[in-house]
Amino acid sequence: MDFQLPAEDDPRRVAVREWLIANPTPTGRQLAEAGYVAPHWPAPWGLSADPVHQLIIDDELRRAKVRRPNNPIGIGWAGPTIAYAGSDEQKSRYLMPLLAGEEFWCQLFSEPEAGSDLASLRTSAVRDGDEWIVNGQKIWTSGAQFAKYGILIARTNPSAPKHQGISYFVCPMNLPGIEIRPITEMTGGQTFNEVFFTDVRIPAANLVGEVNDGWRLAKVTLGNERVSLSTGGVLWGNGPTGLDVVDLIRTTGPVTDPHLRQQIATVYTEHKILDLIRLRTLSARLQGRQPGPEASIRKLLADEHGQHVMALARDCIGAWALLRRTGADSEASGGIGALDEGTGVAGSATSGLMHSGWYDGFMFAPALTIGGGTWAVQRNIIGERVLGLPAEPAMN
Repeated sequence: MDFQLPAEDDPRRVAVREWLIANPTPTGRQLAEAGYVAPHWPAPWGLSADPVHQLIIDDELRRAKVRRPNNPIGIGWAGPTIAYAGSDEQKSRYLMPLLAGEEFWCQLFSEPEAGSDLASLRTSAVRDGDEWIVNGQKIWTSGAQFAKYGILIARTNPSAPKHQGISYFVCPMNLPGIEIRPITEMTGGQTFNEVFFTDVRIPAANLVGEVNDGWRLAKVTLGNERVSLSTGGVLWGNGPTGLDVVDLIRTTGPVTDPHLRQQIATVYTEHKILDLIRLRTLSARLQGRQPGPEASIRKLLADEHGQHVMALARDCIGAWALLRRTGADSEASGGIGALDEGTGVAGSATSGLMHSGWYDGFMFAPALTIGGGTWAVQRNIIGERVLGLPAEPAMN
């Protein structure tokens, strides 16, 4: 495959530019209806774009400083699963508002006692007429306090083997009996939540796919999750990229420390490798195949890459990294402005690396190799599915 992007006069580029001239400040709905939010999706939600076409669209939107709607779980995880297994009514109801960013989504998978063994979940769903009654608890649910809907897996046949008897639901987050408790992180933020279900009644029409087929659909979601968490910025698709920090360092002058130079070279190389794996994953999806082990490989590399980027920024800042400055203290210490919305990096080289967002990113980075499947789980998947190694022995 030729990884060189087409020339400036490529018809696909011209089409995007003409659309942007007609829509210089597009809304999320306009972007979604044009197929520019998820170009690789089939019509009417996307353009069935091949990897090069998708990269062209990304490039032109970036040049025009146009951002897609911020709905990572909806667009990256829930949407592909509903498009894959949802009913026509579910696709019609959820996909376009999801792509437009009009309805924010969360994921209700992990449980306190299940750990990395997601199939050991205990949250139950019992059929009662035209409803399912759900009881249980989920944890590490990103954005639950803001979400309108969640994708939920629950056990619907407790006597079946653990990888069977699980069903997949769309869960409105405002239903009676749902309690959301934010978890405060060491950054001071509240990205994650505990979610409690007490006799929550979910309409039977919200079942995605067939009853007791939820584990298969969960694997579809997890495959797309590992793709989504590995795109864009280094903080699960948010914040700066590896090239952003390299560019900032470049503008400050030559780096003479050999250890720091090696760190910079490593971050740059990792970024390029991840871009190539992304193209491979996109190619597989366009051929009708769900993300395979390469998604786990890319997630594993991308999460560790995110930690490397944040550690590099910390090391470049030096002793100043011991202090976390915000608000007036930030301004007094170097005229640090707000993070750029596109890259998460402030304007000048010094203010960019001195911005408190880098400190928050460094403290958040340990979560990268835990969320969406821990680094250990990813290595097990790679060992078994790619290298053909025997499965890890079960614990007695």
